[in-house]
Amino acid sequence: METTMGKGPAALRSRWTLPGVCFVIGLGYLFSQGIGGDWVGGAISLGIMLGLGLVFLLGSRWDLIRQLRADTQDERGAAIDLRATAFAGVVVISAVIVGFMVDLARGGDGSPYTWMGVIGGVSYFAALLVLRRRT
Repeated sequence: METTMGKGPAALRSRWTLPGVCFVIGLGYLFSQGIGGDWVGGAISLGIMLGLGLVFLLGSRWDLIRQLRADTQDERGAAIDLRATAFAGVVVISAVIVGFMVDLARGGDGSPYTWMGVIGGVSYFAALLVLRRRT
């Protein structure tokens, strides 16, 4: 089975992309928790994200890490990624719906689950429209 680099800009295929994203998210955690008054928690969150980024950077001998980094992309890898993404989407949508119902049962107004549901539903329908036009 032939493996080739993923398509798209070279920066998105770099082995540094995923660790870089972990670093940026870690900084976001640091500053958001720090602004909220918890600089220690923010530093711990940054450390966790830096550790995860290090795993992504150094873990290239593991197939799962290469799959996450999109180092190689063949038809099997693309199919696995598509199924995993669909499964994660169903889990998140289910959690949003359950969270909405639990919040309503507690006398709340369903926020922020309402907006997460709207964003998920609108993005799904938009993707359907775009993808149906392409094929």
